[in-house]
Amino acid sequence: MTPEQFLQLARVLPEPLMLVNHESELLATNQAVAEMVGLHRRDLQKKQLVDLIAESPEELKQYLKTCSTSRAMVVGTLTLRHSDGNTLICRSQGAVIQPATPESAALILLRLENKAAANSNFTLLNKKINELSQEIQHRQQVEADLAKINEELEHRVEERTTALQATLKELQLTQSQLIQAEKMSGLCQIVAGMAHEINNPISFILGNINYAQEYTHNLLQLVAVYQKYLPHPPLEIEEILESTDLDFLIPDLDKVFASMKVGAERIQGIIKTLRNFARLDEASVKQVDVHEGIDSTLVVLNHQLQTQGGLKIQVMKNYGELPQITCSPDQLNQVFMNIISNAIDALECCQESPTITIQTELINHDWIEISIADNGVGISEKIQSKLFDPFFTTKPVGKGTGLGLSISYQIIVKKHGGKLNCYSPPSGGAKFVMQIPVNLIKNIKND
Repeated sequence: MTPEQFLQLARVLPEPLMLVNHESELLATNQAVAEMVGLHRRDLQKKQLVDLIAESPEELKQYLKTCSTSRAMVVGTLTLRHSDGNTLICRSQGAVIQPATPESAALILLRLENKAAANSNFTLLNKKINELSQEIQHRQQVEADLAKINEELEHRVEERTTALQATLKELQLTQSQLIQAEKMSGLCQIVAGMAHEINNPISFILGNINYAQEYTHNLLQLVAVYQKYLPHPPLEIEEILESTDLDFLIPDLDKVFASMKVGAERIQGIIKTLRNFARLDEASVKQVDVHEGIDSTLVVLNHQLQTQGGLKIQVMKNYGELPQITCSPDQLNQVFMNIISNAIDALECCQESPTITIQTELINHDWIEISIADNGVGISEKIQSKLFDPFFTTKPVGKGTGLGLSISYQIIVKKHGGKLNCYSPPSGGAKFVMQIPVNLIKNIKND
């Protein structure tokens, strides 16, 4: 990634981001970084990273060295010097986006976060949880005292304690779900921003191809008329005609313009798909085409459709004739994202013909069915009973949160009044089947 490409991407992001190399040279920053240090971005172009922080050059060099050699995000602390003389302690996350080669130095992306503000939010959240925990402990003690005075109240006390513990568990689950929803929202904002930035120039290109083709044809007609009335042009013109190979250029030009138009239209179609996936400017509940949601999710996940062995994961789409359904499209896209991502993970070690099969059908005039299946190793019967439990995961620490399928179940069953089941035969493979009402509002009223 070049500094110019970095700035193009960082411009749509509100987070403080900077691009440096392992020698702490400041290659590029966005406006958020400039505001943190109280300088104009043009002034930062003359700075080294070591000029902006309070840590020693040795400490900074060691941190950047760690970032440039690690495959994972490296968390650290940087103290920024503000132009007014104050300092700001920041939590930094560094990741190498271009490893060092003999021809070029490593490029490192640094993301900064005001540590005081982050700690304040975290402290406030912990305080609320601690207050709730202390309240539970207090109630348990009161209930124990009351049990000694009157044994007849013991049963009620136990019920109340159980209810409070369930409430705490529900609050913890809700907190985790909100975090996942925020991540999904952030992804949608990035996708929508990139689609918007790309849409304007490609529309300009597509809108001018026809004019360019028309102007070129006019010029070629003019050349043809010149050849008609000037069959024996001067030597200089003859040499240019011979080197230009006009007889080949004229028929091939239409093919060139047609190819350009097809390519531009293809890009425009991808942009439309990405915007359908984001759906940031639409109502929370509306009529949508389910197939558009699945296709847009596949576009977002396209770069992941490959196994560790380098095999391309094939996606088979057996779409039936479906009506538009009334639903929450962003939530439904989140379900597709979770289940298809799990299918991709299940195929990481597949040795031959890794395949994901997506099938849709209309069950009756009130219900549709969507199934997403993979031909991986499958899921044991013992694990199947726990798949939709919150925080249950079979993935390594740091890769899975155990919330994807739990949130998907909440969205399909609780919020859309549908059904979500998993089937995995002993022979292998896994299939997730969703049944969703065509009319969400009608289904809620009936319930």
